[in-house]
Amino acid sequence: MVKNFAHRGYSSKYPENTLLAFRKAMETEGCDGIENDVHLTKDGEVVIIHDELLNRTCVNGTGLVRDYTLDELRRFDMSFRFAGECEPQRIPTLREYFELIKDSKLVTNIELKTGIFEYEGIEKKVWDLIQEFEMKDRIIISSFNHYSVLRMKKLCPDMKCGLLTETWLYNAGHYTKELGIECLHPVFYNMTEDVVAEVKGQGIEINTWTVNEERDIKTMILRGVDTIIGNFPERVSRIRKEMLENK
Repeated sequence: MVKNFAHRGYSSKYPENTLLAFRKAMETEGCDGIENDVHLTKDGEVVIIHDELLNRTCVNGTGLVRDYTLDELRRFDMSFRFAGECEPQRIPTLREYFELIKDSKLVTNIELKTGIFEYEGIEKKVWDLIQEFEMKDRIIISSFNHYSVLRMKKLCPDMKCGLLTETWLYNAGHYTKELGIECLHPVFYNMTEDVVAEVKGQGIEINTWTVNEERDIKTMILRGVDTIIGNFPERVSRIRKEMLENK
């Protein structure tokens, strides 16, 4: 059956891309993995946050992540729209995330946020941390910047990687296979029956995002995608269980 990945952690109920959201995802029955996003700080630390700017998710700060050192970023509260409903949340490092999940069985999809700023050297820094924590077999690397994915492949040829896309790529499975990449990470509404058939026909894994509505979750399961990445991991677990029981 389809795998269930929590998008930015359990982001529908807790501040996205925080250790709190990751812990809550770990506690969710049927959650198979977590998706997160990484940037580099001014002093070269790998931190987890979705946007290049702090503005949307930070309660008390603005500006580009890359313009702050890690110590400076630690001053900010990343509680997002949950401010006041939980303890203040600090921007986590990828190292802290690995320390949290290393003893679990969860898979992690790390998105390299190299679509706007390429963050020179980010692939090597992420790869070094993966090696340090011996996590390679539980990691999928993805990016909208396909050059960035290929740079990671050069560092580690057998690392599972995915090409993120929000466009209607023609022969997407063929394109992915030609680049030597294992997975396609498309926006879910592009996954028509014909597109899924072409991609799967090339032997490519489909990990689709961001699938939140019940009807869309059911549709993606019926079309045979490999992974649903969504903000409601408990919803995916419930629907997956119900559909399995009714087969």
